[in-house]
Amino acid sequence: MTAVLIADDDADIRDLVAFKLEQVGYDVIAVEDGQSALEAARRNQPALAVLDVSMPGLSGIDVCRMLRADETTQGMLIVMLTARVQEQDIEGGFGAGADDYVTKPFSPRELVSRIQSLLTRSRA
Repeated sequence: MTAVLIADDDADIRDLVAFKLEQVGYDVIAVEDGQSALEAARRNQPALAVLDVSMPGLSGIDVCRMLRADETTQGMLIVMLTARVQEQDIEGGFGAGADDYVTKPFSPRELVSRIQSLLTRSRA
C-alpha cells in the first residue's frame, strides 16, 4: 500500500485530507508540525508528503528543503498545501523543491486527484 504523509497544524484539514486519501486506498501518516513531519518522513519513507507551509517550529518550506537535501528522502514527492497565495510564496514552494502547490481553500477531491496523478507519473 502506498503511504502518504500529511503535515498540517489544523486538525480539521489534517483529518479531512487523511479521510479522503484513505477512501481511495492510501496508507496515511498524519502529523501536526514540521519536526514531526521530518521524523515521520525519514522513519516511514512515504511515497508522497503533503506539507502545510505555516506550521509551528519548522515550516513546510523548511521540511521540503530538508527532505530534498537528505539522500534517503530526496526522491519523495512533495505537495505544498497552504493559504499563502502570493506569487513569491508559490515560487518559494517550488524553489524549495515542491512537486505541486495547492492553495487553501481547496477541493479535497482535486487534491486527491493531483496526488494520484503525481504518484502515477512517478511510477511510469
